[in-house]
Amino acid sequence: MLKSFFVAHYLLLSKWYFMINYFLMDMLKFLKTKQFNYVAITFLSVMVFLMLSSFISRMVIEPPVDYELDPNIVKSTAQEVIQVNVLNACGESGLAGKVRNYLRSRGYDVVEIGNYEPSLERSIVIDRLGDPKSSMKVAYALGISDTLVYSEVDSNMFLRASVVIGKDFVDLKPFK
Repeated sequence: MLKSFFVAHYLLLSKWYFMINYFLMDMLKFLKTKQFNYVAITFLSVMVFLMLSSFISRMVIEPPVDYELDPNIVKSTAQEVIQVNVLNACGESGLAGKVRNYLRSRGYDVVEIGNYEPSLERSIVIDRLGDPKSSMKVAYALGISDTLVYSEVDSNMFLRASVVIGKDFVDLKPFK
């Protein structure tokens, strides 16, 4: 009984061996044809085109987020990154925390989250130190229009910008 079991398995395995062997031999013959060369060149050309278009898109169309301070700005402290606070002005809980995590993952220093009164329809960025470039960088990182960046200098806050999340939060990058 045991002998017939091994014989059956041997025959089955040898059948698979020969099938795989013939398949590989056919593949080798195909690899040596001009048709394969055309397929390979076309495939590699498409891959190069996709990588190049991805690179151009990343660097030109939508450049990476820049969280560092402009080197021309006079620093009041040894601060090297943009410090912000995130305020929720739409009433839905947990949004400031999501924006905080999003900004921190991109290198910003979020020092505080909280609520903002009154409720706002549109999200805004408020410049707190008279540094509009830093506020524009924060707005760009979140997908907030440059026209929604306002200046309310308040040197007692010790941060560059305040992000106020409005009821249009679904249009912001952290929520897409």
